[in-house]
Amino acid sequence: MRYTSGHFDLVPRNCVTGVFLVSLLWATRVRASIHEYKKEAFIPRFNSFFFHGGSEGLYASKLHLTTDDKPLNGKSFIRFEEITFRRTKEATNKQNEMQPSTGLVEAIIVEVKDRDKIGNSDAICCTPSLASDGSCKVGEVIIRQDPDNPGWPKRLQTSFEGKSEEAKMVLHTVEINKTGMYYLYFMFCDPELKGTLISGRTVWRNPEGYLPGKMAPLMTFYGLMSLTYLVLGLLWFLRFVQYWKDIIQLHYHITAVIGLGMCEMALWYFEYANFDATGSRPMGITLWAVTFSAVKKTVSRLLLLVVSMGYGVVRPTLGGITSKVLLLGMVYFVASEALELVEHLGNINDFSGKARLFLVLPVALLDACFILWIFSSLSKTLEKLQIRRSMAKLELYRKFTNSLAVSVLLSVAWIGYELYFNASDPLSELWQRAWIIPAFWTLLAYLLLVVICILWAPSHNPTRYSYSEETGDDLDEEAISLTGSGVKVAGDLATKLERKERKVSIAADHVLGLGVDLEEDKRE
Repeated sequence: MRYTSGHFDLVPRNCVTGVFLVSLLWATRVRASIHEYKKEAFIPRFNSFFFHGGSEGLYASKLHLTTDDKPLNGKSFIRFEEITFRRTKEATNKQNEMQPSTGLVEAIIVEVKDRDKIGNSDAICCTPSLASDGSCKVGEVIIRQDPDNPGWPKRLQTSFEGKSEEAKMVLHTVEINKTGMYYLYFMFCDPELKGTLISGRTVWRNPEGYLPGKMAPLMTFYGLMSLTYLVLGLLWFLRFVQYWKDIIQLHYHITAVIGLGMCEMALWYFEYANFDATGSRPMGITLWAVTFSAVKKTVSRLLLLVVSMGYGVVRPTLGGITSKVLLLGMVYFVASEALELVEHLGNINDFSGKARLFLVLPVALLDACFILWIFSSLSKTLEKLQIRRSMAKLELYRKFTNSLAVSVLLSVAWIGYELYFNASDPLSELWQRAWIIPAFWTLLAYLLLVVICILWAPSHNPTRYSYSEETGDDLDEEAISLTGSGVKVAGDLATKLERKERKVSIAADHVLGLGVDLEEDKRE
């Protein structure tokens, strides 16, 4: 099997299987380790009917399962609990009450790399012609066992009896002894079972907890990011307190972004930790984490925008454009909140295709508006500073512009990599590396915030970035450098010049005064 332009280019032998399994990728998936099914319907596909029970990256067990299955630490498994199949009354009435088996439903667990072992070039379910050579049984899904891993793909069967409308699956636990991305499908081949519904749940667990393997590294990442935000917050607070008399309005905005970032990272860490311990996402913590994330994204973008406009540096207020800035921020918050809620509270793949694009596209367009407005404002701010010959502020904004340009270039490059990553891995075979996609954006936002904190750090001489009247202020700024040593040297020079000017002025006063007295004495 090989890929061409993001689509499967299949050899004839696996044509049906490949198309079938790729179509399953777009089916509904539950993003939790406890997958609940509430009277879900089976979907027809070729000569079979299937229901996607879930897919997760699982690590191999560190300990083997025992009869009591306790303790759970170190064990990786998929457990079937209270799985019930209910067929229609019409299908039930057609059956003979004396028959021991009147319908078969199979639960199939397959590692994604073994997907070609299900079905063949002709069908998914075994037919009488295929069963003639003894390779499969009529009415069952065709599975070719892996010689290197006996018993896999795993098949669990449940049968209806007589005229019973329900068939309950026996409580069963399947141990995972090989690291990989696993898919679970419930399937049946009997057309008379059309309309059958499934209820119950399956529990998926990794050796260290219930957190899916694809998400497990993010818990550690958010824990580390919480610490980095805490360190940044402490350093900023100490600087803030040290120079509290020289604080400007912009410093309060930066403080708000740091505080929101600390809360966001802490909430995501606790949300993932709770998920790992219980197997389900806590609604309350998730709602708070999503909301803080949306608020922080919005405030961060507004901070970049107002800084680019020269707020507090070349203009004391935003003036008439304040309402436009706030409106853009409110619209972005609503769009970002909606997208975050869908991705973290619901089934992400329920909103595939046009429905998901409807939520992603507004956020992308609003981000583009922010970027265009930010760079347009930066251009105007730099032009004003050049005209006023405010060299210190000009140097400050050039550094900020360069940092922002680098971040945009990195973002564009990463978006290209993300598109390539998703296109080349449609079945999540690279699930162990997928966590770096969201982690990059969090890290980039943090680094950009650090740059702003460094450039606009509180100091004893805030005139290098604070707004003042154009008369006289620009001349003073030219002697001020952005570096600490430059500020000290320029300050010393300014002090010496001031003292010399005072001495000259005093001497001149004395001389002039003496001259007046002498002239008066002569006249007398």
